[in-house]
Amino acid sequence: MAAARVSAQKIAQLEERIGYTFKEHARLVRALTHASATKNTGEQSHYERLEFLGDRVLGLCVAELLFDAFPNAPEGELSVRLNALVSGKTCAEIADEIALHEFIQAGTDAKQLTSKRMRSVRADVTESLIAAIHLDGGLEAAKQFVRKFWDKRLQGAGGAIRDSKTALQEWAHVKTGATPVYRVIKRSGPDHDPTFIVEVDIGGAQGASGKGKSKRTAEQAAAQAVLLRESVWVQTADGTIKENKK
Repeated sequence: MAAARVSAQKIAQLEERIGYTFKEHARLVRALTHASATKNTGEQSHYERLEFLGDRVLGLCVAELLFDAFPNAPEGELSVRLNALVSGKTCAEIADEIALHEFIQAGTDAKQLTSKRMRSVRADVTESLIAAIHLDGGLEAAKQFVRKFWDKRLQGAGGAIRDSKTALQEWAHVKTGATPVYRVIKRSGPDHDPTFIVEVDIGGAQGASGKGKSKRTAEQAAAQAVLLRESVWVQTADGTIKENKK
């Protein structure tokens, strides 16, 4: 089994890096195990279910950090910052800071795990690790882990841009005199984990669509798509989105 390949020494080393000691090491091992390292198809010993939970725990913890850190920020700004902080890019950065690739059990070697192509795996393991901590030590333990690695990123995340809906409304008023109108064109997934596709219509200008786990997030994504297309905002090579000052 994959669990046998994670030595007690390696577990202790990782626990020291993350600042948390597990009561049940089996949870940690599962969080580090990719499906490619398991023996049987459908085996429930890899991290995918933990990743699902960790994504939600991370969102809650980061939302609370932002709520406390920016008491005067409107909901739109908090949403922009939240999206940046829980993104796959940020989670992969955390994984690299911890050097999680040294501990991930996968059907590949460590050099491949550090490649750009495998960045999503490193991000997924960060989320599954958060879930394992939450299940082992409770929400407060998960919050402490998130504070340890996300606190220093709070000020920078999303700070270069404003709420995308507000920015689009301002641009549309100048460009066409119209107010953007948003409508849900598709809703899919179960009630506890829905996905929305929203379309924004701007009189006199081409609209766009966006996808998100809530209508608000999908609206923000649609507005952002227009702003990027119209070069009101620009995206740099590292994925950062900024207002175009030209």
